Amino acid sequence: MSRLLPAVVFALGLLFAAPPAFAQAQTRAYAPENLRTLSVADQTRVIRLEYAEQSGGRTIPADQLRFYLDQVNRSNWGFSRIKADIAQSLGGNGGTRPPVGGQTIVCESKSNDARRCVPPWRGPSRLVRQLSNSPCVENSTWNSQDRLITVWKGCRGEFAPGTNAQTIRCESKGNDAKRCTPPWRGPSRLVQQLSSSPCVEGRTWNSQDGLITVWKGCRAEFAPRGLGGGNSGNYSVTCGSVGNRYTTCAWNGRYGRPALIQQLSNATCREGISWGYSGNQIWVNNGCRGRFGVR
Repeated sequence: MSRLLPAVVFALGLLFAAPPAFAQAQTRAYAPENLRTLSVADQTRVIRLEYAEQSGGRTIPADQLRFYLDQVNRSNWGFSRIKADIAQSLGGNGGTRPPVGGQTIVCESKSNDARRCVPPWRGPSRLVRQLSNSPCVENSTWNSQDRLITVWKGCRGEFAPGTNAQTIRCESKGNDAKRCTPPWRGPSRLVQQLSSSPCVEGRTWNSQDGLITVWKGCRAEFAPRGLGGGNSGNYSVTCGSVGNRYTTCAWNGRYGRPALIQQLSNATCREGISWGYSGNQIWVNNGCRGRFGVR
């Protein structure tokens, strides 16, 4: 019996040592493949954890988080799909990031799924060449934001930096006020809001001759007010989403594409998400109300 005792003790040691390793493995698997089985709060938590793990502790951008939540709950994206897309957005080439020639990038929607591509330039992008049989129509099958292009419904296209090169980015970090000096004289206008915090003229940003000031977390791209020549800078349309409903407002197409000049609502107005332009009409949604003018 005394000879069996050491072997019994060793076996018991292995038995009791196993659960911690197993528990650790279970802890690492912090999300099921089907994220729709989780609450939105838990979906948000696991997506943030995955992004932080892949990026070395960085916080996922608010617009990218909202995109993933939409894909989970509207397009049934699984956790493995989210992980792969995060890896691509952080620098995996996946066939979408390398430039095709000069300052361009190819972004492709496969099997009609939405695909996000990160261009090597700042600011919005424009479609240079459609490469798919499926149409690439801005705000219908593709859109762009600062350093982000999204395509869906089979659109495959070649993209380049947006044509409006005379812009400046000014951002308030940690709610502190930030002053930026643009390379033009005179007042400025908001071209594209980049933050989750609202950018409302007179409330979270303003401009004077040769100076832009932002505060309370506002981050945005700005351009000279009235850019476009002649008297076109005086033309504007106010359009608002009442009760968070989808609304359209007429826009005179001879002035070109509109730009958000002033956000008038507490709800965020973000191009391609809560407002856009199609067929000589401005559309707004999700409570966005703003004044739109010439780019």
